[in-house]
Amino acid sequence: MVFGPFLLGGIMQKTEGTIAAIATAMSESGIGIVRVSGESAVSIVQKIFTGKLEHSATHTIHHGYITENKKGIDEVLVLLMRAPHSYTGEDTVEIDCHGGILVTQKVLEAVLNAGAKIAEPGEFTKRAFLNGKMDLSRAEAVIDVIQAKNNFALKAGQMQLNGKLSEEIKSIRAEILEETARIEAALDDPEHYDLTGYPKQLQIKLDGLIARTEKMIQSADNGIVMREGIRTVILGKPNAGKSSLLNLLTGEDRAIVTSVAGTTRDTLTEFIRMNGISLNITDTAGIRESSEAVEKIGIEKARKAAESADLILCMLDKSSALDQNDLDVLSLIEKRKAIVLLNKSDLLQAVTEEEIKRRTAHPVIEFSAKDGTGLPELEEQIRKMFFHGEINFNDQIVITSKRHKEALMEARDSLNLTKNSIIQGLPEDFFSIDLFHAYEILGRITGETAEDDLINEIFSKFCMGK
Repeated sequence: MVFGPFLLGGIMQKTEGTIAAIATAMSESGIGIVRVSGESAVSIVQKIFTGKLEHSATHTIHHGYITENKKGIDEVLVLLMRAPHSYTGEDTVEIDCHGGILVTQKVLEAVLNAGAKIAEPGEFTKRAFLNGKMDLSRAEAVIDVIQAKNNFALKAGQMQLNGKLSEEIKSIRAEILEETARIEAALDDPEHYDLTGYPKQLQIKLDGLIARTEKMIQSADNGIVMREGIRTVILGKPNAGKSSLLNLLTGEDRAIVTSVAGTTRDTLTEFIRMNGISLNITDTAGIRESSEAVEKIGIEKARKAAESADLILCMLDKSSALDQNDLDVLSLIEKRKAIVLLNKSDLLQAVTEEEIKRRTAHPVIEFSAKDGTGLPELEEQIRKMFFHGEINFNDQIVITSKRHKEALMEARDSLNLTKNSIIQGLPEDFFSIDLFHAYEILGRITGETAEDDLINEIFSKFCMGK
């Protein structure tokens, strides 16, 4: 079965039942919101609300009390939004109560006892998608905005939520469909449709479509890093300054720092922001030969963390000559994306930057985890390694999803196959096969040709109440 954002099997879809969930964080706060959506939302809330809702106009606010079994639960404001002028496209009621954990839970229980069912994660946005309020790419942008960890990710999510990606994908699909229809019409009725000279015209059109698709693909490296953060591992021998670096970057004493070698026995991961760049950074046990069982486990975990990292920060102690442990660490980063930090630059040097550069092709920065020397250079080097060119959010679409990137790449390949068929002089029916495949693949991004399993997987990642 295939879902579309507006139609499923050619028929407008109806969602079943009225759902409810707490839409705010479960913590002590000034306000808590219980959201209710569905054809019976108004009548269900009216059963437990002392104010009058059933004949009230849409987008009105009502004061009253939530009660159950004639016992008051809380004084509330109720927001009424009638279909189709709501987030989900259905009758929606939001109950604004006091923000205590217990009182918000009590209000939700009253709504459920009155006839609503608990919403699944992301079910409100899923209903918005099924009711044609937004396509799939915009629905995905909702969670991107909620989970944005830096300004870049927030701006990219907002652009997608505003429909920039949807508009471009729909425009490309419309052009592909037009060309496919022209070919199919000529094949079905060659007497009235002449394709003389058409292949060259199509090739010019394909060049433009491929370029537009490729531009979006090229933005994905920046976009995915913006959204997910750079998986970063700090690697080095014991006492090289790894834990001190983590503490410097987090601004807190998150890792224990002592003069005793081998203090760190396990991995410790923190999320940090560096000038708009997000890092999921992991401190690891010092790399060295060890016979101690617990330390050996920590060292093995350090090696495995390095294997899956996007970036390795290799810490070397500038105040002591290179030893076999240092050389082992340098060998681990040989084929990885890494930056070498020549730490303890505030102490007398026993190893020079030139010596390190002779041993590795990676960037080398003189650094001090003690006072932050070299930190600006580290930030700039990370930016150069992971961000390709400047991003202008005024007019540039930024792909932040691996799913979108893969679909765009597959569509581009199909367009290139069509172009190759033209170059090889193949019959026109070969063109339409690859063109239609590109059309179908791009439809997965907006949801027009997305399968139900994919849609369920996407919305399962949403938080409750959204």
